[in-house]
Amino acid sequence: MHALPDQPDLYTALRASGVAPEDLQALIKASPSAVAARLRAADQGLLRAILRAGRGQPAIPTAPQIIAHLQGQSFAPLFRPDVASTRTLALLTNGEHPDMPPFSCHAFDAWFTSKNIPYGIGTYGEDRSVYRTAQFADALSPERRTRHLGIDVFAPAGTPLYAPLPGKVLHLTYNADPLDYGHTLIVEHAADGLPFFTLYGHLAATLPTLLRPGAHITAGQHIADLGDWPENGGWAPHVHFQIMTDMLDQTGGNFYGVGHSSLWDVWQSICPDPNLILRLPDSAFTLS
Repeated sequence: MHALPDQPDLYTALRASGVAPEDLQALIKASPSAVAARLRAADQGLLRAILRAGRGQPAIPTAPQIIAHLQGQSFAPLFRPDVASTRTLALLTNGEHPDMPPFSCHAFDAWFTSKNIPYGIGTYGEDRSVYRTAQFADALSPERRTRHLGIDVFAPAGTPLYAPLPGKVLHLTYNADPLDYGHTLIVEHAADGLPFFTLYGHLAATLPTLLRPGAHITAGQHIADLGDWPENGGWAPHVHFQIMTDMLDQTGGNFYGVGHSSLWDVWQSICPDPNLILRLPDSAFTLS
């Protein structure tokens, strides 16, 4: 069995190895002990996805079918009034708004209120400098996870959220680490029998009064409210909305909200564009 030599970036080495995903454990066993320890500490589902991509396969085998299914559906609005038909401001974070405080700074609230716009939009796939910290590092690569896997919608704390589509509550979790999701909802859905998932992060403490694990929800149902500081993880009030075609090996009610630029094709298969559901116009993601 092929072995991976010790090197800083094991993700790149995995992708280039040509090893089949079903042989991951054999690869780990054959590798030097230091490499094996690093690989075992990683999400095994993510490693298998990288191996598939390295062999020219979809990183998540069911992702193409799930994406095609979502493209053919219609959805209830996540907010009322619908974000898609309301004035929005693209909250780009790489110098496009020179005077905008970080989302994790309380001064952001006054800045956004001064714009007198109902919704602010944080974009999918944006490379955000705020994530270039140790919190977003891992043991397999020196590269930080900086590419945003969701769409953010900013609005006042307490604003209700409504289910865009039916599903079953998989997790209600309070992810308490600083700059984590705070109150978090993950819902399981089916696309022609194939499971996929949606995540709603940075919610209010009303969440467990509205839903319970295993509960079935219907499209248009009131499912959550936007959280305030600090119940939402320490951010200006907003929801991080994300699609997952696979939960990988994440079972604790949390999931990656940012991915590696070098693995962006893999992350797009795991977490496709949430606008498949939100259906916001292109103008929501750009500055006029």
